Amino acid sequence: MTEDLALIQTLDFFPSMVSDPLLFGRIAATNALSDVYAMGGEPVCALNIVTFPENGNFELLKKILIGGTEKVREAGAVLVGGHTITDSNPKYGLSVLGRVHPKKIWQNCNTQIGDTLFLTKKLGVGLVVSAYNVGEMDEISFSEAVTSMTTLNKYAAEVLHTQELDNEVHACTDVTGFGLLGHLSEMLGDSKTAHIHVDAIPYIKSSYTAAREFLITGGAQQNRNFLRDTVHFAFDDYGIEEILFDPQTSGGLLFSVSQSVANTVHALFKEKKVPVWEIGTITSRSKYTIIAD
Repeated sequence: MTEDLALIQTLDFFPSMVSDPLLFGRIAATNALSDVYAMGGEPVCALNIVTFPENGNFELLKKILIGGTEKVREAGAVLVGGHTITDSNPKYGLSVLGRVHPKKIWQNCNTQIGDTLFLTKKLGVGLVVSAYNVGEMDEISFSEAVTSMTTLNKYAAEVLHTQELDNEVHACTDVTGFGLLGHLSEMLGDSKTAHIHVDAIPYIKSSYTAAREFLITGGAQQNRNFLRDTVHFAFDDYGIEEILFDPQTSGGLLFSVSQSVANTVHALFKEKKVPVWEIGTITSRSKYTIIAD
């Protein structure tokens, strides 16, 4: 728009994966706001996107909208309206407008050889929620997944905007439906390979049990099929593989920085009490796009 201002426009909405309408609103809004943070921006305003049955219980819709509004306000943005259509299957989300300095946009495809990779949320949300919905997951694990899905990436982004790291982020994305491996593959292009250290991958512990018991998701299988020729697993553990393919709802930021500032990342995130995990490195291209060992 000007030398100092660029706009980010994003949109995301989906059907509910939880029974609590207030919680669904919070999750969907957190997820929709995330893309602005993943580009280094700040949300400014949002529009509701709703589909709902004509003869549905509008008290449920009210709770969905309240949940979404809570998260928009927490992000420091303004809810300015929205649009609804009649549909037998309720869906909710946001169209979000954000702002960013044109020279400080975080792209998802600008990793550099030698970079260190970091992740700000645990994986396994899809596995946990899917298992919970069929009565095969405990409340504590479900609560951990809910906390993750309703935590704005605002707080991780704020750490990355501190003076020590403000110009150090080479590439950033948020981990959502394509899983860790799918979104990571987008960051690499044709000239780089990511080496993922499996022992360093954070995940909700019970998601591993769910995967080993084949309480898996269709989305993970689509991700596996799409990436099967580009990923090499230097280990034999189906449960961990499934976690790496698992679609995330409102997942964390996946970002790369020079190895020289990795210790600064650890220190600042610890100081701000925001979780972060160092999970791998970027090298020149080998036979595979991603190597997990």
